[in-house]
Amino acid sequence: QVQLVESGGGLVQAGGSLRLSCAASRSIGSINAMGWYRQAPGKQRELVATITNGGSTNYADSVKGRFTISRDNAKNTIYLQMNSLKPEDTAVYYCRAEGVYAGPARSLNYWGQGTQVTVSS
Repeated sequence: QVQLVESGGGLVQAGGSLRLSCAASRSIGSINAMGWYRQAPGKQRELVATITNGGSTNYADSVKGRFTISRDNAKNTIYLQMNSLKPEDTAVYYCRAEGVYAGPARSLNYWGQGTQVTVSS
């Protein structure tokens, strides 16, 4: 029901910046929340940041003050602005749509394919 396409990943030196984008195939205003998660090799996937359809945001402690999640409802897109990048930020970053309506008392979650972010020291 919802296709998510991430872009903007790449290779950057420590201290640099990147902006990730996630384009959704339907209005993100109709989705309860969207967010960014990441998974490094050999590690569990972890939450990076989320934003609700009401505009509330939540961040992992490890990225507070460095990353900013935002949305553009007209473009059905969310962004993750990443500043002061560190080598430990290296991971595949995934976009996620949460609470997509699928009928009475039903909702579904969707994942994007992911985009690689590599931060060199």
